[in-house]
Amino acid sequence: MTVVKAESVVKDYGLNGQTVHALRGVNVEFKSGEFSAIAGPSGSGKSTFLHLVGCLDTITSGNIIIGGSNTANMTRNELALLRRQSIGFIFQAYNLIPVLSVEENVSFPLTLMGIDKKEIKERTGKVLKDVGLDGMAKRRPKEMSGGQQQRVAIARALVKKPKLILADEPTANLDSKIGQEILELMLELNKSEGTTFIFSTHDQMVMDFARRLINIRDGQIVNDHVKE
Repeated sequence: MTVVKAESVVKDYGLNGQTVHALRGVNVEFKSGEFSAIAGPSGSGKSTFLHLVGCLDTITSGNIIIGGSNTANMTRNELALLRRQSIGFIFQAYNLIPVLSVEENVSFPLTLMGIDKKEIKERTGKVLKDVGLDGMAKRRPKEMSGGQQQRVAIARALVKKPKLILADEPTANLDSKIGQEILELMLELNKSEGTTFIFSTHDQMVMDFARRLINIRDGQIVNDHVKE
């Protein structure tokens, strides 16, 4: 089943009176259960593409279809609802709320979705166990290592049970050993839950883990390789 389909996607930005062509007619499709990486140098358009798929930004032209819904035809409120219900995010800066505990950070998306407290507690407890943070529910982010904070971010993305998780440079702030552990964790969750993962990265280790590698340069896909 197709989870994401991009058709002739163009994204232009205005910068200091100039037009920046961030994406130039991108066509790509992702199936359910993929573990894919979009790789390229800084400024290549990989993070822009992820933000468009994640409904954090809007396209200039073309179509992005997520689970049968064409985001090009949606209002900002409709995009926010799709993002909240169907997409999980993992950012390089973790984006945790420092005044909240681990448990509160992870459960926050479910609270926004209006899920009842009993189910929130059950789902939060399960996902913390899944990512190896059992017993750390009451800690604050500042009391945790970078690797542990990234696990919290993964748990927060997973707790909604999304079909799609977008990971923007998820290993950028981690040393190689912790980065490998995080990637192994995500790959295991991909296999056990069938969740589709799409990474943006310039980290060779992420590229090595990915089962499909898409190279992007100057806003265009230059290579798309599925590994045996």
